Amino acid sequence: MTGNSLGLQPKSTQQYIKQELDDWANLGVEGHTQGKTPWLPYHEFLTESMAKIVGAKPIEVVVMNTLTANLHFMMVSFYQPTKTRYKILIESDAFPSDKYAVESQLRHHGFDDKEGLVLWKPRKDEELLRYEDLEQILEEQGKDIALILIGGVNYYTGQFFDLKRITQLGHQYGCKVGFDCAHGAGNVQLNLHDSGADFAAWCTYKYLNSGPGSLAGCFVHEKHANNKNLNRFTGWWSHNKNTRFNMRDEFDQLPGAEGWQLSNPPILSMAAVKASLDMFNEVGLKKLTEKSKKLTGYLEFLLKQLGEKRIRIITPKNPKERGCQLSIQVKNADKSLHNKLTQAGVISDWREPDVIRCAPTPFYNSFEDVYRLVEKLKYILNE
Repeated sequence: MTGNSLGLQPKSTQQYIKQELDDWANLGVEGHTQGKTPWLPYHEFLTESMAKIVGAKPIEVVVMNTLTANLHFMMVSFYQPTKTRYKILIESDAFPSDKYAVESQLRHHGFDDKEGLVLWKPRKDEELLRYEDLEQILEEQGKDIALILIGGVNYYTGQFFDLKRITQLGHQYGCKVGFDCAHGAGNVQLNLHDSGADFAAWCTYKYLNSGPGSLAGCFVHEKHANNKNLNRFTGWWSHNKNTRFNMRDEFDQLPGAEGWQLSNPPILSMAAVKASLDMFNEVGLKKLTEKSKKLTGYLEFLLKQLGEKRIRIITPKNPKERGCQLSIQVKNADKSLHNKLTQAGVISDWREPDVIRCAPTPFYNSFEDVYRLVEKLKYILNE
């Protein structure tokens, strides 16, 4: 039940990677152009499928680097502070690496990393964030905020935010807006293009099942596709493909998200990404999210039978405001409960101080899995 942390390995992954190992062994450097899936344009074979998953146009998406690296590359372009507009707004309980990243960006530009950080907090005795509070923050500090960076789906509560509403609000006050979609990509329908967000980034090892530490995805809205004046870091993979190997030409930037690449892609990792994306392409995210809502609704129904005084679900009740993850608080429980679940054969996820995260993912979890999970939890609680 931890697709929200690491997705299971598709049965085809080994063969996809073996193909690249065989091409490397048999072709050597010629694999760049003569391999079954040539290495030189390999990232292009992932673009259309990934764009469908996140609701973007192909020109807006590229698979490259890892998640936090991509967030930093995006902030090079979209966090352009001035003396009067330099603050960064994030969730108060953002994923720690996001907080570390934005704090380091503030320090890098010479600002205090505490004073420059604006936190969108839940109200007292609540876990979920309210848009009215975000509106109030922007009314009071909007002119000081240069960047809004929010997790598309909060890792702790499982709350799926209205990306379009947040983007429109941020742009209304002149802020750039980006999203960390690590817990959203492959889980919910993000519709990144329609959201109007300036950028987004996500990993591929959770719901996208591409292996531990695998590559990340990046979205840059097409309104920025041909803006060569945007500050950015560059490398030869963001240079014009037609003249890249002339070697001595002046830099000629690619349009779209590809123009943020630096280095040639790691093929073995991309092969694992391709194995998963080919499955998503075959099934379609629409069917997966339909099953997901039923699976998670079933889990919610069974948990409520255990007694709402004993079990508290902090994830939103509205299926449109969550993905497949439910975050569960059990009264008077500590990590020993999670340990007992693990010993009983349930792989869930513990987050301090008192939450068990369960994510019945539609690709490989069944209604029987959900039933068995709750039966084992019931048995442990009654011991």
